[in-house]
Amino acid sequence: MDRRSLIKHTGIAGVLAAGVAPAVHAQAAVRWRLASSFPKSLDTIYGAAEVFAQKVRQLSGGKFEVSVHAGGELMPPFGVVDGVQSGTIDAAHTAPYYFFGKDETFAIGGAIPFGLNSRQMTAWTYEGNGLKLMREFYAKYNMISFPCGNTGAQMGGWMRKEIKSVADLKGLKFRIGGFAGKVLERLGGVPQNIPGGEIYQALEKGTIDAAEWIGPYDDQKLGFNKVAPFYYYPGWWEGGLQLDLYINQKAYDALSPEYKTIVEVASTFAHVDTQAKYDMKNPGALKQLVGAGAKLRPFPADVMSAAFKTSMALYDELSASNENWRKVYGDYQKFRSDQNLWFRFTEATFDRFMQSQKL
Repeated sequence: MDRRSLIKHTGIAGVLAAGVAPAVHAQAAVRWRLASSFPKSLDTIYGAAEVFAQKVRQLSGGKFEVSVHAGGELMPPFGVVDGVQSGTIDAAHTAPYYFFGKDETFAIGGAIPFGLNSRQMTAWTYEGNGLKLMREFYAKYNMISFPCGNTGAQMGGWMRKEIKSVADLKGLKFRIGGFAGKVLERLGGVPQNIPGGEIYQALEKGTIDAAEWIGPYDDQKLGFNKVAPFYYYPGWWEGGLQLDLYINQKAYDALSPEYKTIVEVASTFAHVDTQAKYDMKNPGALKQLVGAGAKLRPFPADVMSAAFKTSMALYDELSASNENWRKVYGDYQKFRSDQNLWFRFTEATFDRFMQSQKL
Protein backbone atom coordinates (compact mmCIF):
# COMPACT_ATOMS: atom_id res chain seq x y z
CA MET A 1 0.00 0.00 0.00
CA ASP A 2 1.49 3.38 -0.96
CA ARG A 3 1.39 6.42 1.29
CA ARG A 4 -1.48 8.13 -0.48
CA SER A 5 -3.54 4.97 -0.15
CA LEU A 6 -2.54 4.64 3.49
CA ILE A 7 -4.00 8.06 4.29
CA LYS A 8 -7.21 7.25 2.42
CA HIS A 9 -7.80 3.94 4.15
CA THR A 10 -6.48 4.52 7.67
CA GLY A 11 -6.91 8.27 8.19
CA ILE A 12 -4.87 10.40 10.56
CA ALA A 13 -4.74 7.80 13.32
CA GLY A 14 -3.26 5.29 10.89
CA VAL A 15 -0.66 7.74 9.68
CA LEU A 16 0.38 8.53 13.26
CA ALA A 17 0.46 4.89 14.28
CA ALA A 18 2.47 3.84 11.25
CA GLY A 19 4.90 6.72 11.58
CA VAL A 20 4.64 7.32 7.85
CA ALA A 21 4.72 10.81 6.37
CA PRO A 22 2.24 11.55 3.58
CA ALA A 23 3.68 11.91 0.08
CA VAL A 24 4.87 15.47 -0.41
CA HIS A 25 6.74 15.34 -3.68
CA ALA A 26 3.77 16.79 -5.57
CA GLN A 27 4.12 20.24 -4.02
CA ALA A 28 7.03 22.63 -3.93
CA ALA A 29 8.60 23.81 -0.69
CA VAL A 30 6.35 25.91 1.53
CA ARG A 31 7.51 28.49 4.08
CA TRP A 32 5.12 29.88 6.66
CA ARG A 33 5.47 32.39 9.46
CA LEU A 34 3.54 31.67 12.65
CA ALA A 35 3.04 34.32 15.34
CA SER A 36 2.46 33.16 18.90
CA SER A 37 0.71 35.13 21.62
CA PHE A 38 3.09 33.68 24.22
CA PRO A 39 6.68 34.32 25.39
CA LYS A 40 9.44 31.82 24.64
CA SER A 41 10.16 31.40 28.35
CA LEU A 42 6.97 29.33 28.70
CA ASP A 43 8.12 26.10 27.09
CA THR A 44 4.70 24.47 27.56
CA ILE A 45 2.23 26.87 25.99
CA TYR A 46 4.64 28.57 23.57
CA GLY A 47 6.19 25.19 22.94
CA ALA A 48 2.96 23.85 21.44
CA ALA A 49 3.59 25.92 18.32
CA GLU A 50 7.16 24.65 18.13
CA VAL A 51 5.95 21.05 18.46
CA PHE A 52 3.51 21.71 15.62
CA ALA A 53 6.24 23.20 13.43
CA GLN A 54 8.61 20.34 14.18
CA LYS A 55 6.02 17.72 13.19
CA VAL A 56 5.18 19.58 9.99
CA ARG A 57 8.84 19.60 9.06
CA GLN A 58 9.29 15.90 9.90
CA LEU A 59 6.18 14.72 8.08
CA SER A 60 7.01 16.75 4.98
CA GLY A 61 10.61 15.62 4.81
CA GLY A 62 11.71 19.23 5.39
CA LYS A 63 9.72 20.63 2.46
CA PHE A 64 7.17 22.43 4.64
CA GLU A 65 8.79 24.82 7.12
CA VAL A 66 6.98 26.89 9.75
CA SER A 67 9.01 29.54 11.57
CA VAL A 68 7.58 30.28 15.02
CA HIS A 69 7.80 33.78 16.48
CA ALA A 70 7.13 34.66 20.11
CA GLY A 71 4.57 37.26 21.15
CA GLY A 72 5.81 40.72 20.22
CA GLU A 73 8.36 39.63 17.63
CA LEU A 74 6.21 40.11 14.54
CA MET A 75 3.23 41.83 16.16
CA PRO A 76 1.69 42.36 19.59
CA PRO A 77 0.51 39.17 21.34
CA PHE A 78 -3.12 40.26 21.01
CA GLY A 79 -2.71 41.34 17.38
CA VAL A 80 -2.30 37.89 15.85
CA VAL A 81 -5.89 37.48 14.63
CA ASP A 82 -5.60 40.72 12.71
CA GLY A 83 -2.31 39.43 11.29
CA VAL A 84 -3.84 36.16 10.10
CA GLN A 85 -6.97 37.84 8.78
CA SER A 86 -4.99 40.29 6.67
CA GLY A 87 -2.45 37.71 5.50
CA THR A 88 0.46 39.53 7.15
CA ILE A 89 1.29 36.17 8.71
CA ASP A 90 0.27 32.71 7.59
CA ALA A 91 -0.70 31.37 10.99
CA ALA A 92 -1.02 32.14 14.68
CA HIS A 93 -1.06 30.13 17.89
CA THR A 94 -3.13 31.70 20.63
CA ALA A 95 -5.93 31.51 23.19
CA PRO A 96 -9.23 32.27 21.41
CA TYR A 97 -10.78 34.16 24.31
CA TYR A 98 -8.21 36.94 24.00
CA PHE A 99 -10.32 38.22 21.12
CA PHE A 100 -13.73 38.39 22.79
CA GLY A 101 -13.67 42.14 22.15
CA LYS A 102 -14.20 41.40 18.45
CA ASP A 103 -17.04 39.02 19.23
CA GLU A 104 -17.76 37.14 22.46
CA THR A 105 -18.11 33.95 20.42
CA PHE A 106 -14.30 33.72 20.21
CA ALA A 107 -14.29 32.78 23.89
CA ILE A 108 -16.31 29.62 23.37
CA GLY A 109 -13.48 28.26 21.22
CA GLY A 110 -11.09 28.59 24.17
CA ALA A 111 -12.79 28.55 27.57
CA ILE A 112 -15.72 30.24 29.23
CA PRO A 113 -16.53 30.36 32.96
CA PHE A 114 -18.08 27.09 34.15
CA GLY A 115 -17.69 25.56 30.73
CA LEU A 116 -16.33 22.25 29.49
CA ASN A 117 -13.30 20.55 30.97
CA SER A 118 -10.46 19.58 28.66
CA ARG A 119 -11.72 16.12 27.75
CA GLN A 120 -15.21 17.41 27.15
CA MET A 121 -13.88 20.26 25.04
CA THR A 122 -11.88 17.85 22.90
CA ALA A 123 -14.96 15.65 22.49
CA TRP A 124 -17.17 18.60 21.51
CA THR A 125 -14.54 19.82 19.07
CA TYR A 126 -13.67 16.59 17.29
CA GLU A 127 -16.78 14.44 17.68
CA GLY A 128 -19.51 16.97 18.39
CA ASN A 129 -20.31 20.08 16.39
CA GLY A 130 -17.57 22.23 17.90
CA LEU A 131 -15.06 22.29 15.06
CA LYS A 132 -17.77 22.78 12.44
CA LEU A 133 -19.46 25.64 14.31
CA MET A 134 -16.25 27.43 15.26
CA ARG A 135 -14.88 27.17 11.73
CA GLU A 136 -18.08 28.66 10.36
CA PHE A 137 -17.59 31.55 12.77
CA TYR A 138 -13.85 31.98 12.08
CA ALA A 139 -14.52 32.06 8.34
CA LYS A 140 -15.87 35.57 8.93
CA TYR A 141 -12.28 36.49 9.82
CA ASN A 142 -10.72 34.85 6.77
CA MET A 143 -9.16 32.00 8.73
CA ILE A 144 -9.54 28.32 9.55
CA SER A 145 -8.88 26.81 12.98
CA PHE A 146 -7.24 23.65 14.30
CA PRO A 147 -7.15 22.64 17.99
CA CYS A 148 -3.54 22.94 19.13
CA GLY A 149 -3.24 22.34 22.85
CA ASN A 150 -5.17 22.38 26.09
CA THR A 151 -3.91 23.43 29.51
CA GLY A 152 -6.37 21.34 31.49
CA ALA A 153 -8.15 22.91 34.46
CA GLN A 154 -6.33 25.96 35.75
CA MET A 155 -5.59 27.52 39.12
CA GLY A 156 -7.45 30.59 40.34
CA GLY A 157 -4.44 32.86 40.59
CA TRP A 158 -2.25 34.76 43.00
CA MET A 159 -3.59 37.38 45.42
CA ARG A 160 -1.82 39.87 47.62
CA LYS A 161 -4.63 39.59 50.16
CA GLU A 162 -7.01 36.81 51.14
CA ILE A 163 -10.38 36.52 49.45
CA LYS A 164 -12.75 35.63 52.27
CA SER A 165 -16.02 36.46 50.53
CA VAL A 166 -17.38 37.84 47.29
CA ALA A 167 -17.20 41.31 48.86
CA ASP A 168 -13.38 41.10 48.68
CA LEU A 169 -13.56 41.10 44.89
CA LYS A 170 -14.87 44.66 44.80
CA GLY A 171 -12.22 46.99 43.42
CA LEU A 172 -9.75 44.11 42.99
CA LYS A 173 -7.49 44.86 40.02
CA PHE A 174 -7.12 41.35 38.66
CA ARG A 175 -5.25 40.18 35.59
CA ILE A 176 -7.66 37.59 34.28
CA GLY A 177 -7.69 35.96 30.86
CA GLY A 178 -9.99 37.50 28.32
CA PHE A 179 -13.72 36.86 28.51
CA ALA A 180 -13.80 35.93 32.22
CA GLY A 181 -13.18 39.58 32.97
CA LYS A 182 -16.78 40.29 31.99
CA VAL A 183 -17.95 38.12 34.91
CA LEU A 184 -15.40 39.53 37.34
CA GLU A 185 -16.48 43.05 36.43
CA ARG A 186 -20.09 42.26 37.30
CA LEU A 187 -18.88 41.00 40.68
CA GLY A 188 -17.19 44.33 41.35
CA GLY A 189 -13.66 43.49 40.23
CA VAL A 190 -11.51 45.45 37.81
CA PRO A 191 -10.30 43.02 35.10
CA GLN A 192 -6.98 43.55 33.36
CA ASN A 193 -6.13 41.70 30.14
CA ILE A 194 -2.32 41.63 30.14
CA PRO A 195 -0.04 39.37 28.02
CA GLY A 196 1.79 36.65 29.94
CA GLY A 197 5.21 38.23 29.60
CA GLU A 198 4.06 41.47 31.23
CA ILE A 199 2.15 40.15 34.25
CA TYR A 200 5.00 39.87 36.77
CA GLN A 201 6.05 43.49 36.46
CA ALA A 202 2.45 44.69 36.85
CA LEU A 203 2.00 42.57 39.97
CA GLU A 204 5.38 43.54 41.41
CA LYS A 205 4.77 47.27 40.91
CA GLY A 206 1.28 47.09 42.38
CA THR A 207 -0.39 48.08 39.12
CA ILE A 208 -2.59 45.06 39.72
CA ASP A 209 -3.62 43.34 42.98
CA ALA A 210 -3.90 39.80 41.68
CA ALA A 211 -3.09 37.71 38.64
CA GLU A 212 -3.87 34.35 37.13
CA TRP A 213 -2.04 32.64 34.33
CA ILE A 214 -2.38 28.87 34.01
CA GLY A 215 -1.01 26.71 36.78
CA PRO A 216 1.97 25.82 38.99
CA TYR A 217 4.57 25.05 36.33
CA ASP A 218 4.14 28.26 34.37
CA ASP A 219 3.37 30.35 37.47
CA GLN A 220 6.62 29.24 39.07
CA LYS A 221 8.56 30.19 35.96
CA LEU A 222 6.91 33.61 35.96
CA GLY A 223 7.72 34.10 39.66
CA PHE A 224 4.28 35.16 40.86
CA ASN A 225 4.80 33.56 44.28
CA LYS A 226 7.53 36.12 44.98
CA VAL A 227 5.09 39.03 44.92
CA ALA A 228 1.72 37.54 45.95
CA PRO A 229 1.48 34.85 48.69
CA PHE A 230 -2.08 33.51 48.35
CA TYR A 231 -2.67 30.91 45.64
CA TYR A 232 -6.34 30.25 44.90
CA TYR A 233 -8.17 27.39 43.23
CA PRO A 234 -9.96 26.44 41.07
CA GLY A 235 -9.86 28.66 38.00
CA TRP A 236 -13.63 28.48 37.53
CA TRP A 237 -13.29 30.46 34.32
CA GLU A 238 -11.03 27.86 32.69
CA GLY A 239 -12.06 24.26 33.19
CA GLY A 240 -9.82 23.46 30.22
CA LEU A 241 -8.43 26.20 28.00
CA GLN A 242 -8.19 25.06 24.41
CA LEU A 243 -5.53 26.74 22.32
CA ASP A 244 -6.02 27.21 18.62
CA LEU A 245 -3.91 27.28 15.50
CA TYR A 246 -5.39 29.94 13.21
CA ILE A 247 -4.40 29.78 9.54
CA ASN A 248 -5.08 32.37 6.87
CA GLN A 249 -7.71 30.85 4.59
CA LYS A 250 -5.87 31.70 1.37
CA ALA A 251 -2.63 30.21 2.68
CA TYR A 252 -4.44 27.03 3.72
CA ASP A 253 -6.34 26.71 0.45
CA ALA A 254 -3.05 26.91 -1.45
CA LEU A 255 -1.77 23.73 0.20
CA SER A 256 -1.93 20.36 -1.50
CA PRO A 257 -4.19 17.69 0.05
CA GLU A 258 -1.08 16.02 1.47
CA TYR A 259 0.10 19.21 3.16
CA LYS A 260 -3.37 19.85 4.55
CA THR A 261 -3.24 16.38 6.10
CA ILE A 262 0.14 17.17 7.58
CA VAL A 263 -1.25 20.33 9.20
CA GLU A 264 -4.10 18.31 10.71
CA VAL A 265 -1.82 15.56 11.97
CA ALA A 266 0.75 17.95 13.43
CA SER A 267 -1.81 20.13 15.21
CA THR A 268 -3.53 17.06 16.67
CA PHE A 269 -0.19 15.79 17.97
CA ALA A 270 0.58 19.18 19.55
CA HIS A 271 -2.92 19.27 21.05
CA VAL A 272 -2.36 16.02 22.96
CA ASP A 273 1.28 16.75 23.76
CA THR A 274 0.56 20.10 25.42
CA GLN A 275 -1.79 18.82 28.08
CA ALA A 276 0.41 15.79 28.71
CA LYS A 277 3.24 18.18 29.53
CA TYR A 278 1.11 20.27 31.87
CA ASP A 279 -0.23 17.18 33.64
CA MET A 280 3.34 15.94 34.06
CA LYS A 281 4.92 19.18 35.21
CA ASN A 282 2.26 20.78 37.42
CA PRO A 283 2.30 18.39 40.43
CA GLY A 284 6.01 18.82 41.15
CA ALA A 285 5.83 22.57 40.66
CA LEU A 286 2.91 22.84 43.09
CA LYS A 287 4.86 20.97 45.76
CA GLN A 288 7.81 23.32 45.28
CA LEU A 289 5.64 26.43 45.45
CA VAL A 290 3.98 25.30 48.68
CA GLY A 291 7.38 24.35 50.07
CA ALA A 292 8.56 27.88 49.30
CA GLY A 293 5.67 29.41 51.24
CA ALA A 294 2.75 29.72 48.86
CA LYS A 295 -0.53 29.63 50.77
CA LEU A 296 -3.12 27.48 48.99
CA ARG A 297 -6.70 28.62 49.39
CA PRO A 298 -9.99 27.48 47.81
CA PHE A 299 -12.32 30.19 46.56
CA PRO A 300 -15.08 30.68 49.17
CA ALA A 301 -18.42 29.05 48.38
CA ASP A 302 -20.17 32.41 47.96
CA VAL A 303 -17.60 33.46 45.35
CA MET A 304 -18.20 30.27 43.37
CA SER A 305 -21.98 30.59 43.60
CA ALA A 306 -22.04 34.27 42.68
CA ALA A 307 -19.67 33.72 39.77
CA PHE A 308 -21.77 30.83 38.47
CA LYS A 309 -25.05 32.74 38.63
CA THR A 310 -23.44 35.79 37.03
CA SER A 311 -21.97 33.70 34.23
CA MET A 312 -25.26 32.01 33.39
CA ALA A 313 -27.06 35.37 33.34
CA LEU A 314 -24.41 36.76 31.01
CA TYR A 315 -24.80 33.82 28.63
CA ASP A 316 -28.56 34.35 28.51
CA GLU A 317 -28.03 38.01 27.65
CA LEU A 318 -25.56 37.18 24.90
CA SER A 319 -27.88 34.54 23.47
CA ALA A 320 -30.51 37.25 23.13
CA SER A 321 -28.22 39.87 21.59
CA ASN A 322 -25.48 38.08 19.63
CA GLU A 323 -26.56 35.75 16.81
CA ASN A 324 -23.10 34.19 16.50
CA TRP A 325 -23.01 33.42 20.23
CA ARG A 326 -26.54 32.02 20.22
CA LYS A 327 -25.78 29.59 17.41
CA VAL A 328 -22.58 28.20 18.93
CA TYR A 329 -23.45 28.38 22.61
CA GLY A 330 -26.80 26.64 22.10
CA ASP A 331 -25.02 23.53 20.88
CA TYR A 332 -22.21 23.89 23.47
CA GLN A 333 -24.74 24.21 26.29
CA LYS A 334 -26.56 21.01 25.39
CA PHE A 335 -23.29 19.12 24.99
CA ARG A 336 -22.11 20.38 28.42
CA SER A 337 -25.31 19.17 30.07
CA ASP A 338 -24.99 15.67 28.63
CA GLN A 339 -21.29 15.46 29.45
CA ASN A 340 -21.76 16.55 33.06
CA LEU A 341 -24.44 13.89 33.55
CA TRP A 342 -22.05 11.24 32.24
CA PHE A 343 -18.99 12.48 34.15
CA ARG A 344 -21.04 12.67 37.37
CA PHE A 345 -21.39 8.88 37.43
CA THR A 346 -17.95 8.01 36.10
CA GLU A 347 -14.96 10.33 36.12
CA ALA A 348 -16.04 12.51 39.05
CA THR A 349 -16.98 9.59 41.32
CA PHE A 350 -13.81 7.69 40.50
CA ASP A 351 -11.64 10.77 40.98
CA ARG A 352 -13.21 11.69 44.32
CA PHE A 353 -12.62 8.18 45.64
CA MET A 354 -9.03 7.99 44.44
CA GLN A 355 -8.16 11.41 45.80
CA SER A 356 -9.42 10.39 49.24
CA GLN A 357 -7.07 7.42 49.42
CA LYS A 358 -3.55 7.42 50.81
CA LEU A 359 -1.42 6.08 48.00
